[in-house]
Amino acid sequence: MSMKEAACSPVVLRTRRLILRQWQDDDRAPFAALNADPDVMKHFPSPLGRADSDALAQRFRAAIDERGWGLWAAEADPIAAFIGFIGLAVAGPGLPCSGAVEIGWRLSAAHWGQGYATEGAREALRFAFDDLGLHEVVSFTAAVNTKSSAVMERLGMRRDARTFEHPRCPEGSAIRTHVLYRLQREAWLAAGSDDPAATIR
Repeated sequence: MSMKEAACSPVVLRTRRLILRQWQDDDRAPFAALNADPDVMKHFPSPLGRADSDALAQRFRAAIDERGWGLWAAEADPIAAFIGFIGLAVAGPGLPCSGAVEIGWRLSAAHWGQGYATEGAREALRFAFDDLGLHEVVSFTAAVNTKSSAVMERLGMRRDARTFEHPRCPEGSAIRTHVLYRLQREAWLAAGSDDPAATIR
């Protein structure tokens, strides 16, 4: 299935510990708490207020309604009904990867360090390459965000030699300089998966 041929019915992905699903109204309160946490938002321009957080959740929901896939709400079954988001999006204008499909995640601090981002992202990559038939998936983060970069490397992504200045980050900000990672389908197929938290199909 190509990206243009993807069904519009919301796709649900499952791994050993996670459910990646369409957003629900009940996700908005925990999402707002996550976006207001200065630790979670350390590598973003600023924490988000409730109105901005709700608007972001609605954009994610609308994108999934439109394409069938996107930045899914992540549920850690049966531990927590909502832990953040993991999934795919189309990179916006002004970026060196504009128009490419990017993989991203944002999880509540209470669920850091448990491998959820890597586990969910592996399944999102499988969907991107197997179901959408993409040639490449990208990801990017602030150069100082070494934890996210480490996840990208665990996924088998390779960093571009050059950094770039993110246009939505203030000039002079410590987070303006970003790093870009890429993963081609051929490399993903060659690597396979030996992760103990591998997805179930």
